[in-house]
Amino acid sequence: MRMLASHLRMLGREVVTTREPGGTPLGTHIRKVLLDAEEQVDPLAELLLYAADRAQHVRTLVRPALDSGHVVVSDRYADATVAYQGAGRGFPDELISDVVALATGGLMPDLTFIFDLTVDESQRRASHRTRKGNKQHDRLDAEDAAFHTRVRDAYLRIAAAEPNRVRVIDASGSVQETHGQVLQIVMPFIEARD
Repeated sequence: MRMLASHLRMLGREVVTTREPGGTPLGTHIRKVLLDAEEQVDPLAELLLYAADRAQHVRTLVRPALDSGHVVVSDRYADATVAYQGAGRGFPDELISDVVALATGGLMPDLTFIFDLTVDESQRRASHRTRKGNKQHDRLDAEDAAFHTRVRDAYLRIAAAEPNRVRVIDASGSVQETHGQVLQIVMPFIEARD
C-alpha cells in the first residue's frame, strides 16, 4: 500500500491511505478491541464493531476524500467482512450483505487486490513478523488453519464473481515482485479513467 501510494504521488496524484479497522480516531479504538488477543469478542459483536468502524470510516474519511478528487488506497474494506465474518465466522450471506450495505452506504471500490498466499505460507509469515517484533499476534492470527482456509476460499470466490473489480495477486514472491504486479494492473486502470 505504501509503495503504491508513493508511486502515485510521484506521478502527481493526491492519495489518501487508510486501513480497516483503524482509519479514523474512533476506528483506532475499535481496532485495539477487535485485534487484542486477550479480549474475548462475541462473533456478532465482532461483526457489528467492524461495521461501526466502516460506517465511520466511509462517512468521515473515504467519501470526503473521494469527493475531493483523491485516490483512496485502503488496507481492507467490505470484502474482508464477507470473508472473515461471513465465511470465517459462518454468518449468513444475506446478513453480511445487509450489514455491509448499511455500513458502506453502497460505496464499493473501483479496484480491489487480493494478495493470495497459501494458508501455510500466510501463517509462516505472520509468525515470522511476530517473532521479529514487527507485529503483535492478534485474535485473527490465532485462528486455526480451517478458519483461514474458509477466509481464503471466500476471497477467491469474490474474485471469481467480480473479475472486473477484484484482481488476485500471487504474493508468494518478494515485496518488489508483488508491487510490480500491482503496478501492471493499476497504471493502465488509472490511465483508462483519465
